[in-house]
Amino acid sequence: MVPEAIGELMRQAMFLIITMVSVLILPSLFVGLLVSVFQAATQINEQTLSFLPRLLTTFVVIMMAGPWLVTEMLDFSANLFNQIHFVVN
Repeated sequence: MVPEAIGELMRQAMFLIITMVSVLILPSLFVGLLVSVFQAATQINEQTLSFLPRLLTTFVVIMMAGPWLVTEMLDFSANLFNQIHFVVN
């Protein structure tokens, strides 16, 4: 096993995970922040008001970014299978 090859694959995997999670979570975070500011300004303490917009935002982001996310995962998997002989030897 070549430690450099394993380290590079681990770096690529971690970068892919961070990228995919940030694409899904950051829009929901911003919507939640906007709703929280709105709730603080109007003093409305309704739990569904903060939950529903974040849920809808997450669903919209998954629908829009889903094909790109799947393509990135498939590219990484193909790259991983192509580099297996470097890691095993």
